[in-house]
Amino acid sequence: MRIAIIGAGISGLTAARELNDLGEISLFEKSRGAGGRICSRYAEPYVFDHGAQFFIARTNKFKSFLEPMIDAGVIEPWNANFVEIKKGKIISRRQWDLNHPHYVGLPTMSEIGRYLSKDLNLHLNTEVHIKRKKDRWQIVDIEGKDRGLFDWVISTAPSSQSASLLQTDYKFHKTLFERKMMGCFSLMLGFNDSLDLDWEAAFIKEADISWISVNSSKPGRKSDYTLLVHSTNLWAEENINEEKDKVIEHLMNETSKIIGKGVYDAVHIDIHRWKYANIKKQSVNSPFIDKKNKLAACGDWFIKGRIESAFLSGFDLATEMRNLFSKQIKR
Repeated sequence: MRIAIIGAGISGLTAARELNDLGEISLFEKSRGAGGRICSRYAEPYVFDHGAQFFIARTNKFKSFLEPMIDAGVIEPWNANFVEIKKGKIISRRQWDLNHPHYVGLPTMSEIGRYLSKDLNLHLNTEVHIKRKKDRWQIVDIEGKDRGLFDWVISTAPSSQSASLLQTDYKFHKTLFERKMMGCFSLMLGFNDSLDLDWEAAFIKEADISWISVNSSKPGRKSDYTLLVHSTNLWAEENINEEKDKVIEHLMNETSKIIGKGVYDAVHIDIHRWKYANIKKQSVNSPFIDKKNKLAACGDWFIKGRIESAFLSGFDLATEMRNLFSKQIKR
């Protein structure tokens, strides 16, 4: 059996690892690295985790999944001094600790994708679409190159992109369009000197910014001082097509007001636009498997925009597909 998985984020990597012994699995990822929003941006001497900032484990499934990475030193808790800020004032403060670990990748978040993709048949920098060819699916890249015929295709791309990939043949096509993901801007600031903040991670209330962290305070990071700022999903949605310089200017002004210090002397300034960054909690999150057409989809957007949700979606999809294949073999 040949299975194509489109997207090598956490959902795609999880599904691939769980199905890898059932046949030939091929992963196609349009970016240059695996991991999806668990990623890092390099701008020497600075490094930024410009996607997911950390993740926690609530379920036993996810805890078990993380254990090998903890043992291998790929992830480690970030015991940050965490605050909540409202209208420029700190309204609460607590120290993250091992009682409720907040994990990050080492030495960057990107290491998680590299670890999980080891020994998988992964094709990076490969954007694809699918075509029906008799009773199978043909994968073709954007340059028109044939990437092979497959029995099944699984899309782990964001919901609207999955809808375009899987076309109207897909049983859950309408549902994919109904799952609306929200955007986010990531502002990356590198400095020659520390800003001497008395906290390392901050959740922001009642502002156009939702998050500020001293990225360089995470374990295993370089000492070069960096800030990572996330806009709110609401502000990003309203300004998703705004000019880059205007977005940077607004978020830098907001950051300066919130922390009470100007950030205009940053020697490195950049921004990343995430068009599909988050989604509200979904009421129906069972795997979307179209047995007739041999198409399936999964992703954090099945459940909620969290790393654990991405894992659970990929894991549950793979489990249901294994059960399906087992029944077919018995027949």
